[in-house]
Amino acid sequence: MRILALVLAALLLLIQYPLWLGKGGWLRVWELDRQVHAQEGTNARLVARNAALAAEVEDLQAGKQAIEERARYDLGMVRPGEIFVQIDEAAAARPGSDERVRTAAVDAGHTARP
Repeated sequence: MRILALVLAALLLLIQYPLWLGKGGWLRVWELDRQVHAQEGTNARLVARNAALAAEVEDLQAGKQAIEERARYDLGMVRPGEIFVQIDEAAAARPGSDERVRTAAVDAGHTARP
């Protein structure tokens, strides 16, 4: 009778092995679930980035305001007749320093980059 109990216990353990440690076992399922959640977070960030890029592309295709804004801030371009004023905030923030201001007047038809 004791041998029968040991054999049944051993068979029970052999049945449990694939459930916990096998190819489709609980540990593998938990690991895959963790990977799925991590990938969903990555996908959500990428969807938000793609939406922002799509909105920017649509704005660039639709109007000239976005193009003008990019030209002003990224390339430092100004319109003819405008006066460009740049204040060095780092120098202005230091006590006792002279505030440095750069200006550039633009003639008609010419663009200046300070």
